[in-house]
Amino acid sequence: MRKHTVVLVELQRTVIKHSRFSLVRSWLQLPQFLLLKKFIFSGILFFILISLFFKISGQSPLPLLKEVVNAAFGSPYSWSETLVKTTPVLLCAIATALPARLGLISVGAEGQMYIGALVGTAPVIAFLQQPMWVVLPLMLLASGLGGALWSGFPGWLKARMGINETISTLLLNYVAILLVNFAVYGPWKDPASLGWPATVSFPDAAKLPTFFNTRIHLGLVIGIGIALLLHVLLTYSRWGLELRVMRSNQKVSTVAGLKYGRTVIWVMAIAGGVAGLAGILEASMIQGRLQSDLSVSYGLSGFLVAWLAGQNFVSILLISLLVGGLSASADALQLFAQFPSSSALIMQGLLFTSALTVNGLINKQASGKADYSSLE
Repeated sequence: MRKHTVVLVELQRTVIKHSRFSLVRSWLQLPQFLLLKKFIFSGILFFILISLFFKISGQSPLPLLKEVVNAAFGSPYSWSETLVKTTPVLLCAIATALPARLGLISVGAEGQMYIGALVGTAPVIAFLQQPMWVVLPLMLLASGLGGALWSGFPGWLKARMGINETISTLLLNYVAILLVNFAVYGPWKDPASLGWPATVSFPDAAKLPTFFNTRIHLGLVIGIGIALLLHVLLTYSRWGLELRVMRSNQKVSTVAGLKYGRTVIWVMAIAGGVAGLAGILEASMIQGRLQSDLSVSYGLSGFLVAWLAGQNFVSILLISLLVGGLSASADALQLFAQFPSSSALIMQGLLFTSALTVNGLINKQASGKADYSSLE
């Protein structure tokens, strides 16, 4: 009898231990832990890849990595330049993530940014001598409207004709850049620029406030506000629920009375307006005029950020800061290692590759465990 009691006690302990292990394992499968695991392993793989990139380039990895970190976050000036680079990346990421929440893949943030800058420059040139309360609102409104129309058009093509939004937004990028080149090489070219393709300098009336005697401007606060607002709306509002329903099943959304085509147009237009705002802020606050090299592939960077963040607007804030730091560190790489300016894009590509690889492996592992558990 005593022997049976001992066996039962041991069996009970084994069951409790197994149940605790299962509980911990289930906790580790929660989305929060999976996301943390993806961030950690993506960081490790990125460190390995960027070290190999530096080594292949004939440089010692550790000193260069130290310079990258210092150039991005090592001093107040480094932080200010990182935040300056973060602003357009953040706004372009928002412009990519919002359509993605409806199942749309828009790659047009670059073109929307250029069009926003182009259309926003028009009232600045037209009212060059007017006060701030006239010029600034017109400039911001025109830039948002220009970007909205430029992005809303592919949305209309998608809704009315079924034309793929990825292709149309991609092609319109090139058109937008050429339109800006036409303006700054042609009718809007400043005669006093000594041949440089640019408009006249923007007056102080066309500029937002800056902070701490740096180039950090109010546009960063606007971008953070838009991201947080969209996070709340898409998470807790009826509109966010409607987007989730339309993304998951268009037939169900139609039966429920939701207007998919109209929503596509509006969502694309809102996203384009955000990217257009990024364009005029870059022209006004950073370059001081409209010129042909408006963007250093901020649209592409925003696309990468949006998909790295899984279209989560809170995560977009953090990853935009990281990518902004990589962009700011490109100058340090040019100075210390004679790397080309495109090194920032190479590092972003390595980051994106790391995140995609880890995400795919972890998702595959999780699905395999789910299949195994179902067999049990």
